[in-house]
Amino acid sequence: MVTLVTSPAMREKLTTKHRVQEQEIEECFLEHEGKYLVDTREEHNTDPPTMWFIGRTYRGRLLKIIFVHRDGNIYIKSAYEPTEAVIRIYKELNNSEE
Repeated sequence: MVTLVTSPAMREKLTTKHRVQEQEIEECFLEHEGKYLVDTREEHNTDPPTMWFIGRTYRGRLLKIIFVHRDGNIYIKSAYEPTEAVIRIYKELNNSEE
């Protein structure tokens, strides 16, 4: 598996604001079977592109994982519990690209 990189500031935000542990993010990547989607919103436009997916932790918690893949590493931009609308969008986009 590639290296997951989380900055100290992001680590703080994940734990205090979203109550997400880095281990949960790793579990979501390890368990993920679908596609990674590109965040096409203009305010999130990055080079390389910002990607996201919804994953499940070993304990069954759903998380939206947002990241950038660069230089062989995955840089975590955020992770939090998705809304029902985001889950629906993910399912629709993930199935439409098959």
